[in-house]
Order: sequence, then C-alpha cells, then structure tokens
Amino acid sequence: MRADPATATATATANPNPNPTVAGRDSPYGAAAPRGRNPVCWTRFDVLARRAAPAASRSIPPEPNRAMSESTVMQMSAAIVEQLNCGVFSVDHDMRILAWNGFMQYHTGRSRDDAIGQDLFALFPELPARWLRKKLESVFVLGVAMYTSWEHRPYLFRFDHSRPITGTIDAMRQNCSFVPLDDGRGGVAAVGVTIVDATDICIAHEVLGNREKRLTDALAELTARHAELSDLNRQLAHAHQQLLQSEKLAAIGQLAAGIAHEINNPVGFVLSNVNTLGGYLGALIAHAHAVERLVAERQPQLAPALAELARGADLDYLCEDAPALVDESKEGLARVRKIVVDLRDFSRVDSVHQWEWVDIHHCIESTLNIVRNEVKYAADLVREYASLPMVRCIPSQVNQVVLNLVVNAAQSYSSMRADGGHGDVPRGTITIRTGVDAGDCPRIWFEVIDAGCGIAPENLKRIFDPFFTTKPVGKGTGLGLSVAYGIVSAHGGEIAVSSAFGAGTTFRVTLPVERTGEPQPEAAAVSHSTPVASGIAS
Repeated sequence: MRADPATATATATANPNPNPTVAGRDSPYGAAAPRGRNPVCWTRFDVLARRAAPAASRSIPPEPNRAMSESTVMQMSAAIVEQLNCGVFSVDHDMRILAWNGFMQYHTGRSRDDAIGQDLFALFPELPARWLRKKLESVFVLGVAMYTSWEHRPYLFRFDHSRPITGTIDAMRQNCSFVPLDDGRGGVAAVGVTIVDATDICIAHEVLGNREKRLTDALAELTARHAELSDLNRQLAHAHQQLLQSEKLAAIGQLAAGIAHEINNPVGFVLSNVNTLGGYLGALIAHAHAVERLVAERQPQLAPALAELARGADLDYLCEDAPALVDESKEGLARVRKIVVDLRDFSRVDSVHQWEWVDIHHCIESTLNIVRNEVKYAADLVREYASLPMVRCIPSQVNQVVLNLVVNAAQSYSSMRADGGHGDVPRGTITIRTGVDAGDCPRIWFEVIDAGCGIAPENLKRIFDPFFTTKPVGKGTGLGLSVAYGIVSAHGGEIAVSSAFGAGTTFRVTLPVERTGEPQPEAAAVSHSTPVASGIAS
C-alpha cells in the first residue's frame, strides 16, 4: 500500500522548507527528509497517523493557518516513529540513508547526523550486502512490500537483545519489512525498512521446540521400549518353547541312546554267533561232502542208501541255501548295528554343546538312515555330493537341521497325495546336494530339493517364525524350521529358501568351515566321503 499522492502534494505545499539541503527539525518529516530532493510522503510507518490526521484536525481548535495543524500532525507522527521500540530507516535508489530513528541510533551507535545521507553498505560493511541489495532493488522495481522472518534469516543487523541471550540465540532475532515509499507521481522514491525485535518469540519458539523435542524423544523412547519389551516377550515365549522342545529332544535322545545301547549288546553277540554259526555250517557242509566221497570210494554198496537219505533231506538245496541265509543274516545284523550307531550319533546327548570337526556327509548319511522309513514311501533320495572340507560344528544340531528339512520334503509329497485326492501323484525325488564356496572365509553348503507342493508366496516370509505351520492339526508344531533357523544362525551360517507354489522347494544351508580364531586341523582338512555324482536310495 502506497501513500496517497494528494496527501503528499498537500504536505509538500505546507512544508516551510520545500528543498532542504540537509534534513533538519524544520522539515515536517523531521530528520527523514531526503537531501536535495522534493519532500516525499514520510513513510508507510506513519500511515496510521496520516489516516488519523482528519480526526486529529477536528480535535484541534480552528487555527488561521490550516497547514500548520497538518504540519503539527506530521511532526507528531515523526516523533512517534522516533520513539518506536523497533528499528525504522529508509534508503533511496542509491542506497543512501534517508531516515534513521532512535532505535537504530541506540543499537548501531550511529547518530542520525552520522547516518543520514551515507551509503548504507559503506557505513555498515557487515551487512549481507548481496542479499539486502537484491531485496531493496526488488521493492524499487516491483513496488510491493516484502517481508523476511527471523526463521529464514536470523537478523539483518547484529544487535544485542534487551534480555540475556539464552540457549543457542547469540544475537537479537529480527523480523524485517521492506515497504515502497511513494514519490507522489506513482513511482517509488525510497524503501522503508522496519526491524522488529523477535528474540522473545524466538526464545519461546526454541523452548517450545525443545519441550516438543523432549516429548517426541520421550515418546520415541517409550515406543522403542514397548517394542523392545514386546520383542523380549516374543523371544521369551520362543525361548520357552525351544526349551520345552530341547527338553523333549533331550529326553528322546536319552531314550534313543539307552535303546541303542540295549539293542547294541544283543545285536553284537547275535552277530558274533551268526558268524560262528556260519563257520560251523560251512564245516558241516564240507564234512557231508567228504562223507559222500569216502562212502563212494570205500563202501560203494552204501552209496545208494546215502544218496537216498540226501535226497530225502534235500541236502543239496540246504548246502546251497544255508550259506546264503547266513550271509543275509549277517548283512541284516550289520544294518541293524549301523542304525543303532547312527541313532546313537544322532542323539549325542553327551555332546549337545560340543563343537567338533566333522564330515558333513557323515552327518547327512546318518540322519538319512534314521529317517529312511519316513522317506521311502514318499520319494527316492538322490545324492549329489562334492568333495568337502571338514567343518567345525555341533554334529547333533546339524543332524537336527538335516532331519527337519528332509522330513519336510517327504511330507510335501505326502500332502500332495492326501490333499484333494491326488492319489495318482507319481513317486517323488528328494535331492541332497553339497558344495563349497571358496574364498577368504570358505563356507560349505548343502541343499535339500523337492518337487512337492511348494510354499505359497504369502507364507514364505513366515516359515521360520515359531509355531507357524500350514500342516493339519496334530501333524506339525511349527517349530521345525524355526529350530533349524536358530541352529544355523548359532553356527554363523545362513538358511535360504526358494519355492514355487505347486512346483517344489529348495532349502540351502550355508555353514562356515571354521569358527573365528580356530585353525582347521590339517589331518581333517578334506572330507573322506567319496563324492557322489548321483545315487538313488529309497
């Protein structure tokens, strides 16, 4: 908003000093009148006073000289501006100071006489000249008021504040206005600048911001603590269930170890007896053949009777079949003994937390021997073994991981047959593949691959969660993969899954060859298992 040209003209007429060379008290604009120029409207700072001029005139008794009353009003307006508790100054196109009120004198230390007519930037070189000049020139060109807040630029002049500076506030914070001053001809003669002390607002804003930040931080801390407590509760529940599961597994392991021990003793002497019996049987067969030859040579008349007895007893068949029966019995007993040994190795109650250098292939094979009955009706086993180094691990826990993954693979085929009456589903295949990733920290891996029902995409992110299962009630606890994940993580390894729903699943377990700081024994550097390109066992 610009000053009224008509008012400006009337004021100019009433001015007893129409063309002063130095602004002074005789000017109705006080010290603000520009040097060497016709008077202009004072500033927009006295706009309220100018609007109040008619009322003020009416309240003043009639005087012979009407112009004197208006001059008095203008002098009053200038006095008000002089006493304002904010900075007021104006500059012309050449950036010379035209007006300089008491606030500016007090805070800059420059008197009105020192400031008026001086170049603003020469007098105050510490000002942000580039920014301020651009702002003033914009007002001159556009003829519109502009404003800048302390939030955007803390201050124009670096003034001290009337109260002690606190916190991060090191100087008076200022709100600045830049207003065009009309020359009475529709142009902009000067730009008036007001500087309002906003330090109290800034301090209050800072205090409020600090309090808000403290509240936000406290809320964030409470939220984090709540999330932490919730996570701890989940971990506690998980640990409790794992403890129960571990206790169950330990009890089963103790039972299995006891059964293995009890079975191993009779199996041992039965196998020994069968071996002895085989020797006895061989001796008896040899004796029978020797008798036949001796009778034929020395008492031929008895040979027909002896031959008849042999035919009646089917001696030839017995001599042929008995050694085969003994061999089959020995093979069966050897298999029972291997199952007992594998069962004992699988349980390993005495080394649940004992780290050892082991052959991963041995862990896999001993576990497959245990779950043979679970797998043989669902799928064939295909082994694709690479040459692996020995691995530092807890064997019983690795056995548990292999067991869970292989049983899951077998059950995926069983569920395909049971779900929706897919009785014509062909026999499946479970592939166990191993390999090694060489590098600075070598790692071995093994995969359990099936072509079963697969895992739905929405369930892939949850399969390692405790108690999550898609199996029918009574068919699964939802802890198998969770336990496997925990074991692999405890070994410093990773377990990954890729699956296509209805097309099968691949689990890949990666384990470091050795724990940090434990050198690998040279004698056990390479697995003694013979690599198997492919092999099928049911």
